[in-house]
Amino acid sequence: MGVGGFVAARGSDSESSNQQEGLILLLDVGPSMHNVLPEVEKLCSMLIQKKLIYRKFDEVGIVIFGTEDTDNELTMEVGGYEHVVVLRNIKVVDGDTVESLQKLPRGTVSGDYLDAIVVGMDMMIKKYQSTNKGKKHICLITDARNPIKGPYEGTKEDQVITIAVQMAAHGVRMKTIVVRGRLSEDADRRIVDENDRLLHLFSEKTSAKTVYVENSTSLLGALKTRNISPVTIFRGDLEISPKLKIKVWVYKKTSEEKFPSLKKYSDKAPPTDKYATHEVKVDYEYKSVEDPGKVVPPHQRIKGYRYGPQVVPISSVEWDAFKFKPEKGVKLLCFTDASNILRHYYIKDVNIFIAEPSNVRATIAVSALGRAMKELNKVAIVRCVWRQGQGNVVLGVLTPNLSENDKIPDSFFFNVLPFAEDVREFQFPSFSSYPASLQPSEQQQKAADNLVMMLDLAPPGKEEALLPDFTPNPILERFYHYLELKSKQPDAAVPSLDRTLKRITEPDPQLFSESKSVIESFCQSFEVKKNPKLKKSTRRFLREKPSGSDDEGGYGDASNALAIKSDEIKLLVKVDKIGDSTPIQDFEAMMSRRDSPDWVAKAIKDMENKICNIVENCRGGDNFHKALECLVALRKGCILEQEPKQFNEFLHHLFRLSQEKNLGSFWEFLASKDITLISKSEAIDSEVTDDEARKFLVKREPKLE
Repeated sequence: MGVGGFVAARGSDSESSNQQEGLILLLDVGPSMHNVLPEVEKLCSMLIQKKLIYRKFDEVGIVIFGTEDTDNELTMEVGGYEHVVVLRNIKVVDGDTVESLQKLPRGTVSGDYLDAIVVGMDMMIKKYQSTNKGKKHICLITDARNPIKGPYEGTKEDQVITIAVQMAAHGVRMKTIVVRGRLSEDADRRIVDENDRLLHLFSEKTSAKTVYVENSTSLLGALKTRNISPVTIFRGDLEISPKLKIKVWVYKKTSEEKFPSLKKYSDKAPPTDKYATHEVKVDYEYKSVEDPGKVVPPHQRIKGYRYGPQVVPISSVEWDAFKFKPEKGVKLLCFTDASNILRHYYIKDVNIFIAEPSNVRATIAVSALGRAMKELNKVAIVRCVWRQGQGNVVLGVLTPNLSENDKIPDSFFFNVLPFAEDVREFQFPSFSSYPASLQPSEQQQKAADNLVMMLDLAPPGKEEALLPDFTPNPILERFYHYLELKSKQPDAAVPSLDRTLKRITEPDPQLFSESKSVIESFCQSFEVKKNPKLKKSTRRFLREKPSGSDDEGGYGDASNALAIKSDEIKLLVKVDKIGDSTPIQDFEAMMSRRDSPDWVAKAIKDMENKICNIVENCRGGDNFHKALECLVALRKGCILEQEPKQFNEFLHHLFRLSQEKNLGSFWEFLASKDITLISKSEAIDSEVTDDEARKFLVKREPKLE
């Protein structure tokens, strides 16, 4: 469980006392921590800043260890616990807390984290006694590289177990963040291993968790500065069949964190009124166009939809009758191979299905179902209506999430799947359709492979950079910091982006420096030319090389495609027919026009007529190449505009025309250039399979589908 989101309530505020939570920060400020203390200051300051926004009654105490001085109650009461200073007793968070965390002292001695934990526990017990169980937290931040003192009696392990038992008895949870990069040669491995073992012992004996981070970016995300209470979005049956139902609870696993909502406030309240809320109430009035002085009451207002030039009114009664009102429940529709559900199908947030807590039969059923699905590489398609009265049905996929911990039961991840209207099918020209002159060479491909490998965020032997669980949102973090500045200086300017946050939003300079030779090799392998800035209407025209190319596929040389002369660019919006001199440019220009939906159909029809005219007037094969270029352009245009049926029907027509006009040589010429029907893999609306498309050229009498 992350530390953060702790609440304490006072007075008549809406937050009740049962929400009160407390936190003590135990911060190692010894010499070995000096290089990361600036990041620790940012992390802890951000924690308090978020509390002031979301949980303004949280109580926080601060203890530092590794200082020359000693200042804590245990030292005065029983002795010992040296070099531990209580920087701030447990109090409700305020602006002073942020300031104290932004200027942590630098210690001069090695800190003992066990002493600090005992001091923190003593503060917790004295403050809360036996109340607030489960709502008391300790957060320890250290590098755990220094030795801890041995106890007067027993072993260090015995001491840890004693502390852990007290934690469990008083309902205190602990999270430890170990800030440790690669160990230097002078580091004592024996001490480090002993500390890791003792911290792991806390996790075994009480509600404690230890996280290891290697860099400043991961440190900023290691402490969950805002903890969201889990709330179920569904409790009910996962219906496998009418006779087989499993009790499940559904929670959100991920959800986009947004800015706090801005509210309207007024400064008109007297400064002396400390109970003023400064809230602004907004009322709206609707007035008649014919009589601006007359207010239209709610029962005389009606909503409507635009339908062409008119507005179609729909009353609230009609709208309510129109709404879909499915029954609440989650029903299994089918199982399918996991390979059938592609990753880019996932939309919206991710939910998690767990068996109903304390329901042993449900837990066993979920586990058995999940493990069977995993073994068979299957996923489940389910129909979900989360609540009664929900106006829509959600279709989604359940993916088994098998636990590696015996104490944590298996579960399912749930992702919403798109309907047909939600899918965006953007068809792009296949790179493999380009001629050999435009294919990457072996040397170019190797340079690209090396570039990808060298810029890997998870190289062998290193921790993966920018792990989602440890990468904070830089925009939100900057916002919280700026809000804190504005609270003290109303005219404060927007600060520049923090150096640590820049590592999230910008390329890592160190990574690029280490890969400099690979990047230079990649740049030298490809000739890059400046792309001229063109008007929007010419962009589609420049996707392909204009006609007149000597290349068989009509693509031409790469350098020619990049360096198009300005006199080749036409004002496409003015082209309304396909001429004899530049038929391909005219066709592309007409296909690009968006001032009427009829241009695409007209362009395709005109190009078909142009090709038929060229074929019929062929003399000894003189115009075969020109007809081929036009046919290639037509094929590409039909793929881009999702009109595969028109091209396929035309190709059948062209075959019959070749037979009628005794132009078998032309058809043999097309067959040698591998012009095929448009298959379903190229255009989703096509009814032709890849195999049928390939076999078309060898058919003697193709039939019109």
